[in-house]
Amino acid sequence: MSSKQNTPQRDFFSNKFGIIAATAGSAIGLGNIWRFPYIVGENGGAAFLIILLLIKFGIGLPVMLSEFTIGRHTQRNPFGAFRMLAPGKLWWIVGFMGIIAAFTIMAFYSVVAGWTLDYLYNSVLDGFNNKSADDIQSMFDSFVANGWQPIIWMFLFVSISSLIVVAGIKKGIEKYTKVLMPALLVIIVILCVRALSLPGAEKGLEFFFKPDFSKITGASVLEALGQSFFSLSIGMGVLLTYGSYVQKSDNIGSTTFIVAFADTAIAILAGMVIFPAVFAFGISPGSGPGLVFVTLPNIFEQMPAGYIFSVLFFVLLSVAAITSFISIQEVVVAYLSEELNIKRKTATFLAAGGAVFLGALCALSQSGHLNIMFGDMNLFDLLDFASSNLMLPLGGLLIVIFVAWFMGKERLLRELRSNGLYKASYFPIYNFIIRFIAPIAITAVFLSKLGLI
Repeated sequence: MSSKQNTPQRDFFSNKFGIIAATAGSAIGLGNIWRFPYIVGENGGAAFLIILLLIKFGIGLPVMLSEFTIGRHTQRNPFGAFRMLAPGKLWWIVGFMGIIAAFTIMAFYSVVAGWTLDYLYNSVLDGFNNKSADDIQSMFDSFVANGWQPIIWMFLFVSISSLIVVAGIKKGIEKYTKVLMPALLVIIVILCVRALSLPGAEKGLEFFFKPDFSKITGASVLEALGQSFFSLSIGMGVLLTYGSYVQKSDNIGSTTFIVAFADTAIAILAGMVIFPAVFAFGISPGSGPGLVFVTLPNIFEQMPAGYIFSVLFFVLLSVAAITSFISIQEVVVAYLSEELNIKRKTATFLAAGGAVFLGALCALSQSGHLNIMFGDMNLFDLLDFASSNLMLPLGGLLIVIFVAWFMGKERLLRELRSNGLYKASYFPIYNFIIRFIAPIAITAVFLSKLGLI
């Protein structure tokens, strides 16, 4: 059955808050709370943060709006959207690539998300009590090396997410993100207040907010663009899919800006939780990916009332992981249900089953139980690299090229104005960026990640 025939069964977000909660939930995930702090830490702090903000709002936001516009205009999944806009041409490959990217990210993301549940479990049981920094490092290493234990937590995480997705847009994704996103905001504000009250916290704030541009390199700028794409869910079909559930009367320009702002605000709050705590206890801010899973439990162990704040933090991390994962899963489910005419419930569990299978292989590759290497990368590293560094920038590049040069100015402007309901006075700047600035910048990142520049 064609996607056109399926359109009457499509669900929609019920109001603007539902759109913002769901889309912000997609953007606000492990990329903000796990990845963002250590990327900032490794790239010198405040100067990198400024570069990141300029890129996110100067380039990321227009690309995000382009993807949202395609989805709302066609009210199709990524594959169906490009097939509708460019019938008989090969642009459908861009949509299909977004679906493949989403599935790939589901696999390795579910592994890291499973870690958050294990750490939440350990926090509740006070499992980090009386543990030294070396002990906590050993706990993490042993957990990852176990192989099967991460798979069990990953399976539990995917099962929870699938129960939300199977319920649909209004009764599932929108309903739960309307609760989870305000809860996430409350928790991160509480943690922020506590971190800022620590002795020596001002050194962390200085690192985070006082720029030293001598630490910025070309690699830092490219890293900032890559982080912006990862954080805003660009190029993985999420924004296009969620855009397809936005009603024609909604202002997608203002909605996109609010989502980007919320995503940035949560990332900055996460930095204000982590860097004051890191400096207060004399730990390096450039601790890499282990900053959250190894360094922070050690900090909570030394902090007064650390048990409470440890539990709160890993609740926060788990909620962020769920709101992002359900959006990625929805990309695959929308394709299966609309293009292959598979019932939503079956499509949800097919997507979940595929992710669990591939995710289990990722977990086993990390533990050494599955000794398959691709150069110096195991399967987990390969999927992370291929999606984050190749699929997302390439997908984002092709989307802005399509919107800027093939969709047609009149059709694009009519969609941004919601058929005359809004002015879209930002259009000239937006159009210039997606025609010239964004393609050049994204191409630079893409070629850099391939090692060609």
